[in-house]
Order: sequence, then C-alpha cells, then structure tokens
Amino acid sequence: MSKMSTEPLRHALNGPTMGSHWSALFFTQANFDAAPLQQALQAAVDQVDAQMSTWRPASDLMRLNAAPVGAWVAVPAQLMAVLRLGLKIGRASGGAFDIGMGDAVRAWGFGPEAATPAGIRAAMQVRRRPAHEVLELQGDRGRKAAPIALDLNGVAKGHGVDRLAETLAAFGVSSGLVCIDGEMRAMGLRPDGAPWTIAVEAPDPDRRAPHAVLALQDAAVATSGDYRHWVELQGRRLSHTMDPTRGAPLPDPPASVTVVARTCAEADAWATALMVLGVEKGEELARRLGLCALFLRRGGARGLQSCGVGRLFMRHPATDLQAG
Repeated sequence: MSKMSTEPLRHALNGPTMGSHWSALFFTQANFDAAPLQQALQAAVDQVDAQMSTWRPASDLMRLNAAPVGAWVAVPAQLMAVLRLGLKIGRASGGAFDIGMGDAVRAWGFGPEAATPAGIRAAMQVRRRPAHEVLELQGDRGRKAAPIALDLNGVAKGHGVDRLAETLAAFGVSSGLVCIDGEMRAMGLRPDGAPWTIAVEAPDPDRRAPHAVLALQDAAVATSGDYRHWVELQGRRLSHTMDPTRGAPLPDPPASVTVVARTCAEADAWATALMVLGVEKGEELARRLGLCALFLRRGGARGLQSCGVGRLFMRHPATDLQAG
C-alpha cells in the first residue's frame, strides 16, 4: 500500500445559513465520501434557521411570538433547548442576556425592516420584564405571561455550530473545526496531534487581523463586538447589541468580548451577556462563575486595553493561548 493511501484526506465544506455561511474543516480516511455529509450539514443548519429565524414569518420562533398571551404553543425540541439555555443564562446574568429584545432589535434596524423614529421611541419607552420572568416552558410547550418579542440572535448561530459538530460526529468524524460567521467549535486534535488554532480577531471595522491566537481541543469560542454590525445615528456608530434596561444599543460597550466554553451556544450567549455588562461587572461575574473570557476595550497607549478572566486568558496578552 502506498504512503498516500494511508494519509488523512482533508475536507473543507461550506454553505449558506442565517445570512452568512457555515464551514467545516475535517480529516478522514482516503475513501470517505463527503457528499452525504455535505447534505446533512446543510440540512442541520437549515433546520436551525427554520425554527429560530426572526426573518422568516413562518419560523417556529415567530409562531410563538405571534401567539396570544397565555396560549400554549407546541415548541420543537431544538428550539426548546435553545430557549431553555437562553432563560438559564438570562437568570445567571441578572438579565444582561435577554432573549426578549426582539422589538428593540427590529426598531433599531437590525431586523428585516429599516429603523424608524416611532419604533425606536416605542422600544425605549416600553416597560420591560426579562424573558426569564415572562416565558414559561413546560414539556414541549411554551407560553407568554405578557407581551414579548423573542429574538435568538445572541445564541442561534452558536447552536448552529454545535449542530454542525454533532452532525460530523454522527458520520464518525471525531476531529474537525466548524464555524458560522466567526463562532467556532473545535473537535479533537488535528491529524498531527496538535490543537486547532483559532485567531481572536482585533476589533477593527476596516480590516480583519488577529489580536491573539487560541489553541483549542474539544472547546468552542464566540466573540461579541461593536465593530461588525452597527447603525449610524447623528454621526455616531451604535452596536447591534441591545441594552435590556434601555431598549436601545449599548451606549459605551467594550470593543469585544470573547468567551471559550464547552459548547458554542453557551459561548455565544455568554459573550453577549458580558458585552452588555461591560468590563468591570462582566469581569466580576465571569470570575464568580468560572468563565473563560477576554475583554477588549478601546483606549490606552496601544489603542486597546485587555482584561482576561479564567485559566485560558488570565495571562493575556499572549500570542498563543491553550485550552484543553
């Protein structure tokens, strides 16, 4: 048998999802047929989008949004799992992560419609209760105790990444790197025994450049920042991340928050929660809960100040960070 026949075969698959793209990089034996896996990966993220999109009026999430207050609505298993995670992190973060900000997201132009002054005023004036106080989940059903517009943009992509990883595993692939729009999950090690290297992006809206490099094995990473999605109002850029206390974009957020966690859904949601809390309160909560997080804030002699929390980031700045 030749040497080439025993070498791992590299696969790089991708496709569209959630207004962005998914990708999967992995290695298999030389005779592996990737075509069925490509179809399964696309089906996995399509299912996430069909259940959780706020851009599709017929999605399961929008069906729950449209239901009358107090009416029980059947909720599919994946959506139920993500709703439960959203409420759990909402409670743990003191409401900083709130999946009930859909009206504010749409009002400020981050949904299917353009921003309007009337919508912005309404979003900022409404008396809000956090989703974990309003949404009741029981078995495979959910109901609202008060009017609320659910939005899962802070966790759905992370869940989609987890679904990509689960799909690879179902096809017998134990080593790979999957991604949706910068949210990533590493499975196992590379064929040479090295961890997967992932760049933490510098918070620069004009170019893509690494700020630091992570080396990950069986872990996920997500970043929330102020530099990719924003609206401009009176000459000022406002981030897409909403302040649940104001119904408006965060007035002075960190430049970015990166979180490493067991799953990408958890990393995604916690990155948003810590972004809302800011550096001081976010660092305090991350330390108390044992989270691994990197806060970047604009300022200082080099243009950025960093604060690392947890074993992975506590020695930052570094150029090579290890996670097992």
